[in-house]
Amino acid sequence: MHRFTQVDVFTDELFTGNPVAVVHDADDLTDAQMAAIASWTNLSETTFLLRPTQPGADYRLRIFTPRRELPFAGHPTLGSARAWLEAGGVPHDGAGPVQECGAGLVRVRAAQRLSFEAPPLVRSGPVDAADLTVLTAGLGVDDVVDAAWVDNGPGWVAVLLRDAATVLSLEPDLRALGASDVSRAVGVVGPHPAGSDVMFEVRAFVPALGVGEDPVTGSLNAGLAQWLVPAGHAPSSYVAAQGTVLGRKGRIHVEHRGEQVLVGGDTVVGVAGTIAV
Repeated sequence: MHRFTQVDVFTDELFTGNPVAVVHDADDLTDAQMAAIASWTNLSETTFLLRPTQPGADYRLRIFTPRRELPFAGHPTLGSARAWLEAGGVPHDGAGPVQECGAGLVRVRAAQRLSFEAPPLVRSGPVDAADLTVLTAGLGVDDVVDAAWVDNGPGWVAVLLRDAATVLSLEPDLRALGASDVSRAVGVVGPHPAGSDVMFEVRAFVPALGVGEDPVTGSLNAGLAQWLVPAGHAPSSYVAAQGTVLGRKGRIHVEHRGEQVLVGGDTVVGVAGTIAV
């Protein structure tokens, strides 16, 4: 038996964010067992807390989609940190837990809300014309403001559209997106009108990972901030909405401090118990 927690992330109201399932003390589980559990929960991600192997880490995290393991993901990072803290975890330096994962060490800050320090991008820069043609065809759009690679592990490529209304109206061809190597993980962003309670609307399409549209996505929003702010498309601090089309109310709080990007959100524990493995 293992302790099991399910946390709703990027929301302060249960059922309106993005849930992550967390299995505690999972060092004895095999890769096959972890993959089976992730397939069974059928959430966008399921995580496993293990003993750290690197100096300075409080725990090691493995992150699985229903189809494969990821080196890093944002909402699982925040949700797993909340689960670890709820289970009595104490950060070694008091500032907040340090997570070891496939992307290295990721610090989580515990203040008004949990936030993580975005890891470096493994791929950045503009999208070439041929790849952009594939993306726009799959998304069903032809009026693109800008596009860039913002990959911090899952494979993100991002497209900036003229406004939030256009983002919300998208009806992409998920089969086409999932079949293309260019668009394994696609993020779309557009600005809301001035005076709105959020600055951007974000959507994430990841059919190649077994998730057609992800409700609220920390890794994508981290990559977006690392592109939009330096490129002059966004201020250094803003709030983005995600999950609207899916009936969610995700709110992602972004702060760009020099070279460091913080991505934060509220978290709610929805399920606590044990899992029989």
